[in-house]
Amino acid sequence: MSQDNLIRLVSVGDEEGNGKGHVIWSRKNMKKLRSVKLEIKKFNPVAKKHTVYKEKPKK
Repeated sequence: MSQDNLIRLVSVGDEEGNGKGHVIWSRKNMKKLRSVKLEIKKFNPVAKKHTVYKEKPKK
């Protein structure tokens, strides 16, 4: 997997704050979405429900 296309998605948690900070690594098509910050709803295993994940910079 190319390291250039990797992005870090961090969970904002659910209504009570459960699962906040959970990280998922994914890829992004840089030709189409270079200037767009992703915000995706994915399953959070800590909160055991779907939560919003926002793109954050790599560390």
